[in-house]
Amino acid sequence: MSATTRILKSLREEKGATALEFAILSPVFMLIVVGGVNLGLLLYAAGSLHFAVEDAARCASVRTTVCTNATTTQSYASSHYYGPSISPTFTYTSTTCGNSVTGSGTFGFHVGVANYSVPLSATACFPN
Repeated sequence: MSATTRILKSLREEKGATALEFAILSPVFMLIVVGGVNLGLLLYAAGSLHFAVEDAARCASVRTTVCTNATTTQSYASSHYYGPSISPTFTYTSTTCGNSVTGSGTFGFHVGVANYSVPLSATACFPN
């Protein structure tokens, strides 16, 4: 069998094609899966932060026996944040619109080899 014949025969072989395709596509697939999970956590953190500030602003206006001052309102907001651990900070002010609560934190978005810090913030104002 000549060298040319062996080369042509090996080019027609399909053994190992599936393994090669898997080796090429699996890292891309894993990045998409990990990125999707982290995106879901980011959206969960943002939604939970919005819920916490809205509930705390409402508490400062309606439940004045529970949220009596800035400290109790901030602690109420902190206890009503249910998202991933981003250590949000909450501030309370009484403004012209009513009782305003602001929350902010930084979410660490990890996708494979890249890491991003995504700042999150939410503000809610509930009238007196």
